[in-house]
Amino acid sequence: MNIHLQILFLLLNLSIFTTSNENEKAMSVYDFEIQSLEGEIINFADFKGKNILIVNTASECGYTPQYADLQELHESYGDKVTVLGFPANNFGGQEPGSDQQIAQFCEKNYGVTFPMFSKMEVVGNNQHPLFKFLKEQTGKEPTWNFCKYLVSADGEDISFYPSSVNPGELVEKL
Repeated sequence: MNIHLQILFLLLNLSIFTTSNENEKAMSVYDFEIQSLEGEIINFADFKGKNILIVNTASECGYTPQYADLQELHESYGDKVTVLGFPANNFGGQEPGSDQQIAQFCEKNYGVTFPMFSKMEVVGNNQHPLFKFLKEQTGKEPTWNFCKYLVSADGEDISFYPSSVNPGELVEKL
C-alpha cells in the first residue's frame, strides 16, 4: 500500500472515531433526558426559553434549609426560572436515602414541588453526564452539597455558584 493510501485510511479512521465521540456528547443542556425521583423521564428540551437553576442537593447537610429558598424561588419566579434538584451522596454521605425517602423528606419538610431527579453522582469516576457537561462548560464542579449552575434562557451561558450562595441572591441574575 503506498503512503497516500495509508494516510487516507488513517484520516478516515480518525474521522469516524471523532464523529462517534461527538455524537455521544451533549451539545447543549437541552440534549439531556434524566429520570425524576418519581421515575418519569424528563426531557430538558422542555425547559427552553427559561433560565434553569441546577442544584446538587442533600437531606442531611448544613445547607439543606436552602430547599425552602429554592421552593420560594420556584413559586415566586417560576415564570423566569426552572429549579431542578439533583440529590447526591458525594459529600459527607449526607444523602443516604432512596429516591422515595428523598421525595418524602423534601415534601414533608420543605413542601418541594419543583422537579427533583433520581440520586446520582455529581463528581468522581461515576459523575453523571449532566454534571460532566456543566463542568466542561464552566470549568467548575460541585465542591459540596447545594452548589448551583444557572443556565441562561437561551442555554448559551452557564454560571457556577458555590453552596454558600443563597438561591435568593440569584434573583437579580434571572
